[in-house]
Amino acid sequence: MPVRVDFAFGAADRLLKACEVTRKQVAAGRRLVVYTGNAARLAKFDRLLWQFESTAFVPHVMADDPLASCTPVLLTTRAPEPALATDNTWLLNLDTECPPGAEHFGRILEIVSGHPDDKAAARRRWRAYQDAGHELRAFDISGT
Repeated sequence: MPVRVDFAFGAADRLLKACEVTRKQVAAGRRLVVYTGNAARLAKFDRLLWQFESTAFVPHVMADDPLASCTPVLLTTRAPEPALATDNTWLLNLDTECPPGAEHFGRILEIVSGHPDDKAAARRRWRAYQDAGHELRAFDISGT
C-alpha cells in the first residue's frame, strides 16, 4: 500500500524544526514514532525536545519504555515495530536512509536542512520512496 511521504525542504536546523513539527503533531492529537539509527542524533533530539521552547512540553519516551503505550511520541534507533503503526501514528524519519518498516505507516515526515550532505541524502530517500511507489509531496519551509 502506498505511503504518503512529506518532505519539508530548507530547514535552518533539521533537529530544531523536527522538534517544532513534533510539538504541532502532538497538539493535533497525533502520535509520532521518531526514528534514526544514529543513537547520538536521537539523544540530541531527545534533549532538544526538553529545551527547544521554554513553554512547550512534548511528552516522549523510548519506544521500549513501559510508558510507551500512553505516550504520544516514541523515540527509537531500531526498526519501528509494525504494531506501532496505528491509523493515528505517523513516522518522523531523522535518519539519512529510508526507515525500515516505512510501509506500515500511513504518513512519513522528512525534514531536510540546506546542508549539502543532508540534501543529497534526502534526494536518495526521495528516489527510494518513489521507486517503492509511495506518494511524495515537497514543501519549501525555508521562509519559516
